[in-house]
Amino acid sequence: MMKKIILCFALALITSVALCQKEKVKIIFDVTSSDTEVHKTAVRHVKGMSEAYPESEFEMVIYSGALPMMLKSESSVKTEIESLAKSDNVSLKVCAVSLKKNNATEQDLISGVGTVPDGIIEIVTKQNQGWGYIKEAN
Repeated sequence: MMKKIILCFALALITSVALCQKEKVKIIFDVTSSDTEVHKTAVRHVKGMSEAYPESEFEMVIYSGALPMMLKSESSVKTEIESLAKSDNVSLKVCAVSLKKNNATEQDLISGVGTVPDGIIEIVTKQNQGWGYIKEAN
């Protein structure tokens, strides 16, 4: 009898863990820091989450001091960004206001990186749609 109870408990535990791992999430990552270590950490987080939850959606919004992270000529994580941009469940967006303020254009961005009219409005809109929010900082 005890073996059956333990077996039932183990089966229930395994089933619940499997179901939790399949839960879909939507998370927006806010990156504003000029610190290249923050850039590396943000990329690592988005990559890990997107691989662990392939049915989920992830978006990284870059503005302010983080703009160099997405510029072809300046990025310290260019290769990683190019790889992330190929993921079906990841969107990489740069604030158009930050581009303009820094005299940059969409052509200056790493391939696969898009733009949004305003980074803050993008984040607030996604939060209003139920997306989780992560601020990448050190």
